[in-house]
Amino acid sequence: MSHLPRVAITMGDPAGVGPELCLRLLRDPRVLAVCEPFVIGDLNHLARVAAHLGWPAPDTQFVRDLGNIQADIEPGKVSAACGQAAYEYVTFAIDEALAGRVDAVATGPINKEALHAAGVPFPGHTEILADRTNTPRACMMLTADAITCSLVTVHVGYREVPALLTRELVRETIEVTAAAMERMRGRKPRLLVCGLNPHAGEHGLFGDREEERIIAPAIADAREMGIDVSGPLPPDTAFLPKLRAATDAYVCMYHDQGLIPLKSLAFEEAVNVTLGLPIVRTSVDHGTAFAIAWRGVADVSSFVKAVELAAKLARSREEC
Repeated sequence: MSHLPRVAITMGDPAGVGPELCLRLLRDPRVLAVCEPFVIGDLNHLARVAAHLGWPAPDTQFVRDLGNIQADIEPGKVSAACGQAAYEYVTFAIDEALAGRVDAVATGPINKEALHAAGVPFPGHTEILADRTNTPRACMMLTADAITCSLVTVHVGYREVPALLTRELVRETIEVTAAAMERMRGRKPRLLVCGLNPHAGEHGLFGDREEERIIAPAIADAREMGIDVSGPLPPDTAFLPKLRAATDAYVCMYHDQGLIPLKSLAFEEAVNVTLGLPIVRTSVDHGTAFAIAWRGVADVSSFVKAVELAAKLARSREEC
């Protein structure tokens, strides 16, 4: 890739911190050094937030204006209008990437209540991306210097998790995580897989032998493919410092199993990456932060990291 990667940056929920973070990204030398950024959003709304904060108006050449905000948006308020607008930013960016007009997508924070109010039939970015790209199984990975976790299941209730786990799904998650980490690290990674139950099932004493029936066979399959992977390990000890130092990425069975340790260690630096897609997509690892929206105090670190990683993955994909 001779040119800087073109990264589409979605504005996120208009009532959240997404607009002010996008305004900062467009002036951040770290972003401009690694990519050509394009904010997918509403130009008038970005200008309104900039004026509210006393910041310079955004340069129009860096904004793809969808002009889809008609209502008078209030900061920190859940609304169907914001949910619909945020959904349209994401789908527009996905379509641009599928058409090859951008090299990667970095998404701003959206609000699940606002999506629901707008009648959007998806609980979050991962599901929208999988549907729009016709990807049967997309995988969420959260990564930071301190820790990286991939999730076998994502936005579902705890009681639904055991029935969703299959040997194939666990193996596929291990496989796409290993491939992504090799691109990011430039070497063969070391993975660790968590068990589902306390003490990794204690040889069938807890749970329905998910470790023996599903997780361990999936690990064996991955090892036959040449992947350096261990487990299943008890989730309560898998994240100890000694094990983290020897692990490039964890494969976790459900949302909070991976996100609690990750956010405890790297909340402001972590980046969300969707694996298994035909496009490159990263995202901030935080929500819309309605309580501090449009105050100019939101930390841009995670978004900068997301854009930097999107550019890096776009380059590595081009070089493969």
